Amino acid sequence: MSRIGKQLIILPNQVELTINGPEVVVKGPKGELRFELQKFVELVVQDREVEVKVKKPTDKVQQAIWGTTRSILYNNIVGVTEGFSKQLEINGVGHKVEMKGKKLVLNVGFSHQVEFDSPEGITIVTEKNVITVSGIDKQQVGQAAANIRAIKKPEPYKGKGIKYMDEVIRRKAGKVAKGGEK
Repeated sequence: MSRIGKQLIILPNQVELTINGPEVVVKGPKGELRFELQKFVELVVQDREVEVKVKKPTDKVQQAIWGTTRSILYNNIVGVTEGFSKQLEINGVGHKVEMKGKKLVLNVGFSHQVEFDSPEGITIVTEKNVITVSGIDKQQVGQAAANIRAIKKPEPYKGKGIKYMDEVIRRKAGKVAKGGEK
């Protein structure tokens, strides 16, 4: 049995859930999200409560998909009501970031500027050395933030680069200067 899959999801009043065969559509105040159900997964909606069920709860593959489907549905409901966001921080002398239209322009120590196109459905806001990536799809927000971070990962000696706000960079000791030995 999947511990996550068994949990009921309570639909907020402003969210509308529609099931069209294998496709599930979740509509809310911030937008609409769609995803496909596996053929052995079914959704049961009763009194603003959603239950995810599978045909064979003892099958290992179906157990995994059961919990995953429940998590995706829950994240879609949270996304269309509240949305998701991730914050990135840029560290380094002379490193700066700015928005030009829908493009994020980064100066992060290369001989050229790096431009990052904002994916559709994702909003990017910059303020000093902080980049905020937000949207309604949790997977898209996380992937966009990971793609921005991959442009210049933080290095372990001085911590220069792009990191998540809550990320802790493990620092390494640099070279130690030896004095006067021959």
